[in-house]
Amino acid sequence: MYDFSPSQEHESVRSLVRAFVDREIMPNIRAWDEAHHFETGILRKLSDLGLMGVCIPEAYGGAGMDYNTLAVVCEELERGDTAFRTAVSVHTGLNSMTLLQWGSEAQKQKFLVPQAKGEKIGAFGLTEPDAGSDVAGMRSTAVLKGDHYVLTGSKIWISLSDVADHFLVFAYTDRNLRHKGISAFVVERGMAGFSTRPIRGKLGIRAGNTGELIFDDVCVPVENRIGEEGEGFKIAMSALDNGRFTVAAGACGTIMACLEASLAYCEQRETFGKKIGERQLVQQMIAKMAANLEISRLLVAKVGWLKNRGVRNTRETSLAKWVSCDAAFEAASDAIQIHGAYGYSSEYPVERYLRNAKAPVIYEGTREIHTIMQAEYALGYRKDTALRAMLPAWPFARIEEE
Repeated sequence: MYDFSPSQEHESVRSLVRAFVDREIMPNIRAWDEAHHFETGILRKLSDLGLMGVCIPEAYGGAGMDYNTLAVVCEELERGDTAFRTAVSVHTGLNSMTLLQWGSEAQKQKFLVPQAKGEKIGAFGLTEPDAGSDVAGMRSTAVLKGDHYVLTGSKIWISLSDVADHFLVFAYTDRNLRHKGISAFVVERGMAGFSTRPIRGKLGIRAGNTGELIFDDVCVPVENRIGEEGEGFKIAMSALDNGRFTVAAGACGTIMACLEASLAYCEQRETFGKKIGERQLVQQMIAKMAANLEISRLLVAKVGWLKNRGVRNTRETSLAKWVSCDAAFEAASDAIQIHGAYGYSSEYPVERYLRNAKAPVIYEGTREIHTIMQAEYALGYRKDTALRAMLPAWPFARIEEE
């Protein structure tokens, strides 16, 4: 049976992160957003709290907590701003959890341990200018020459591009094999021929760092290849399961922030002699936010429960990401409507929530991709267990057939 009850540990972490957000992010986020400034000091402070490796085992420098705790961290961080949840999603979900699952012991010691401790920051490079949802359309190549690969190409829309120390990137080692010819590598900042370039003028998540990775004949040692040649596509897809889980959890934080802001405004704003919270159409929007918060949290909790047990969760993660991100965008739109003209102004945070909420509907699988995935599962075109035997076991529990 499912048991989604939050533990005392979950509640303690929620209180810790909420207090951190209220103290460190809320007073500054409007200025950081307007200045397009990513405050790296927040990552250092999260590291001091042990939150950059919250679900990584203690043996590898992490806090050793479960995946539902990671969800709590992401939800509370996004309540402050999507930029900082994104940083944890990329560093922990896409990079560190992938190294934990696929890396050799030597690679875990070299890359994972310092990342889990927050001494180094990890990023993830899959998307290219001509390859988003169509991963096999990537153009980056890695040619083996003796004891190293020569990596050429570029990646775009990479979070933490100018901040990260380690980049988990994907490139073709055999283009003729299409997705079966993709391999995964860790590129380290400072390698000759590797550079990054920020992206300016974003609609939302302006307080985050996003940019381009450029590989100009970068020599990557063979020992930096993650897994075997040709396993890159499987590695990337398993990484996206982790990343989508954190994105879904973060979306709950946006819904919560919209609800909190709207409830506060309902108490202070009056029209025609009544508080607007007494107006039925406003109540309808409030009720929808409250319901979608509960629905989204339940979907995320189920994914965390499955992950803790070591059960493959691609379908459930896709559903949670799709539903919660759509609900977050709708909540932000309704929050602006509740605030009226003030919602259109940066004087109130809801316009930032709307701008931030659009990106998660697009990245880590667009709404349309997840719609297709869910239809294919329902129609039987996709099988939940198809790749289970091909993936290494998760650390917290055995893999079980459901």
